[in-house]
Amino acid sequence: MKNFETNAVMAKIQGLSVQVGELFSDLYASNDSQAEHALEAYKSLRRLLPLDGDRHIGAHAAHAATQGAHLGWIPKG
Repeated sequence: MKNFETNAVMAKIQGLSVQVGELFSDLYASNDSQAEHALEAYKSLRRLLPLDGDRHIGAHAAHAATQGAHLGWIPKG
């Protein structure tokens, strides 16, 4: 099932991937050597979600987190 509202496990994975994406963004922005490990964790979480076309579901929000949207660097949407 591809609906976060009816699948709690997928919703948790999506939430974690967004949080880890934000962590990656923060570490990368501060030139922290651990950024690469956070990116690998993010990618592993994303792979747990089913594909919707050629991307995993929830890709837009998760990608925005890696780009600093939570810091106001790019528009949220």
